[in-house]
Amino acid sequence: MGYLQPTDYENFGLAPNTTDDWVTAASVLMDAHCRRTSLNATQYVERMRVVEGSQSVRLTYLPLAVVAPAISPLLTVRARYARPRRGEIALQPMAAEVAWAFSLPGTWTTLDGSMLDFVVDTGEVTLPYNILGLPYTEVEVTYTAGLGEIPDAIKSACAQIVKNAQATPSLNVKSTKLDTMRMDYFAGTLLDEQVKALLRPYVSCRLG
Repeated sequence: MGYLQPTDYENFGLAPNTTDDWVTAASVLMDAHCRRTSLNATQYVERMRVVEGSQSVRLTYLPLAVVAPAISPLLTVRARYARPRRGEIALQPMAAEVAWAFSLPGTWTTLDGSMLDFVVDTGEVTLPYNILGLPYTEVEVTYTAGLGEIPDAIKSACAQIVKNAQATPSLNVKSTKLDTMRMDYFAGTLLDEQVKALLRPYVSCRLG
């Protein structure tokens, strides 16, 4: 689904008879630039290592989607601790050895959401220590990120891409054919600096 509805076309400088395929192609190009499935609210799963000496991780896709005040964007958070990797030193070596002797390092534990702190705009999630007093070393987060309502900045970026493509279609639209499969696509030059500036807050943080 495109990020512009037909009722938005004139408000953002497009002709009312603009066909949906222009908007759909522009929306797909925006998703590719942002390196994400969609700018709409979407569920993601990320597993990441917790940096030594830290109890926080930063999620890739922003902003975290808060559907309602009582519903957290962090759907499920699991964590575990393990023996330090080569070059890592446990903060309390003696306590760590005791814990490893009487517990199961590497076992995943589902964390209570009320014990987690998170920042919607930056995607930073702060973890608690486990019951043994050891920091977690790996975390898996299932969360929702994206936009519940498409803001004017995204609509403006979509409309600008369409206008760029319509202005110079022979330079920006390319076509290839392989056997019976035909593929049409837009060149990256359609994303001018203005469009990139509008999309910058939504580009994935760590991928690419």
